Amino acid sequence: MGNAAAAELFGNDDWSVQTDGIEHRETGYFIARGALAMRRAEGLWDWPLQMAEKRWCRPSLFREAFLAALDRFGIARDAELIRSFALGYGIRAVVAPAADTFVSLGEMLTPRETPEPVRVTVRRPARALVAAGA
Repeated sequence: MGNAAAAELFGNDDWSVQTDGIEHRETGYFIARGALAMRRAEGLWDWPLQMAEKRWCRPSLFREAFLAALDRFGIARDAELIRSFALGYGIRAVVAPAADTFVSLGEMLTPRETPEPVRVTVRRPARALVAAGA
């Protein structure tokens, strides 16, 4: 941490990427460089999910700084990173830099094919036939 301005590799309004990790400018919340690629048991990236729980964390600025840190530190991105941001924030994280795009979780998930409707022949009970005057 220390003198962020001198060691800053990337910065935006909220986050500073430094040689030893990323730091939130206002709160001082720090994620160490060695912890950036942490995963959960199911393979999702830990930090996008953790930061989504923080009310003070603006998604677009965290995403921008996190992706810049991955690039600066040579940490490879994968499809689980996209899913992690989508599940945490509802935003699409892309492999190539792009504008922040907010999408619903439903747009991120691939729907199953809709099966053909099954037609069922229903036999009317005899009681209904008698009541109908048949």
